[in-house]
Amino acid sequence: MKKKYLSFLKSSGINPYIWSIFTILPFYFIFQSSSTIEIIVGIVLTIVFLIIYRLAFISKKWPVYLWTSILIAISITMTIIFQFIYFAFYIAYYNGNIKNRIAFLTLYIIHLVCTTFSINYSFVMKNDLFIKQLPFIIIIWISVILLPFNLYNRKKQEQLEQQLEFANKRIADLVKQEERQRIARDLHDTLGQKLSLIGLKSDLARKLVYKNPEEARNELRDVQQTARTALNEVRNMVSQMRGIRIKEELVRVKQILKAAEIDLIIDGNCKLSNVSLFLENILSMCMKEAVTNVVKHSKATVCKISIEQSKNDICIKIEDNGVGIAEKDLSKGNGLLGMKERLEFVNGNLEINSSTGSTGTLINMTVPRAKKLTDKEELI
Repeated sequence: MKKKYLSFLKSSGINPYIWSIFTILPFYFIFQSSSTIEIIVGIVLTIVFLIIYRLAFISKKWPVYLWTSILIAISITMTIIFQFIYFAFYIAYYNGNIKNRIAFLTLYIIHLVCTTFSINYSFVMKNDLFIKQLPFIIIIWISVILLPFNLYNRKKQEQLEQQLEFANKRIADLVKQEERQRIARDLHDTLGQKLSLIGLKSDLARKLVYKNPEEARNELRDVQQTARTALNEVRNMVSQMRGIRIKEELVRVKQILKAAEIDLIIDGNCKLSNVSLFLENILSMCMKEAVTNVVKHSKATVCKISIEQSKNDICIKIEDNGVGIAEKDLSKGNGLLGMKERLEFVNGNLEINSSTGSTGTLINMTVPRAKKLTDKEELI
């Protein structure tokens, strides 16, 4: 209970204290009146306003129009009779919390018009108490104009952020499901076949061990070789499932380019911050494929890799000074189609600037930066 209360205080800040002051304030203006009837009317209107204000927050559909109309009427009455304009701030705050766009705009315009009318009327009547509040009245009128739109847009932004967070979680779930299915297929295609073969050859060796020992030994050697092959395949699968960071992939890239006698220039930070392993793994595979193309097809002497991480996206550029890629080869692939599909899976983009000759090739990979949620959502 204590934790919930502290959490409420932390999220609400000083708002409860401000609203408390505004709640006490109308009684000061009410008791400025010399008429007992006016004082009673003012107290009743204030109590009714606070009750209806609460009802308005818990209502939906058509009652919203009803309660807001009553609130506006009470606000105008309090402004004209008691020069108390500050109920308009309450209504502006409430209008900003209306989710329906049509209802928001309708009530916003009605409230703005009525508040402007009540202010102008009080100025015409030249009430001294009202004139003394001029700076505060201007602030309230500006709040009636700006506050609802500010709150409305903030609510919409929060709603969009929640939808985006839900979509990211959904994508993470789908990725994990697809990864499980891929692992199941790989296990079935590799281990399943190899273990079945080991079982059959073991049965055959057991039958031949007394009848034909030499043939049984051959079968057992096949069993041993098959087991080693299966073990290597399992190790490769585990290595792929681990995922590869950009920094780790760059080590392999250096080795590949050094063996091909191609100079490597790295520009930017190799270690990305707050990026999921899944996204880094996709970028690493695409970078590896691009560098492989440089080694196999470019005839380049220099390869430059630039890594840029901004607030919204991650950009990796692989540039070489080779012969370039012909237009017909771009459509064929050289692994480019696979890179494009991987990047599109994470809403990324692949751009290739190349022409035959000595201008080389520039591969630009850009992916939006999705905030890392939890380590459990990364690949196993």
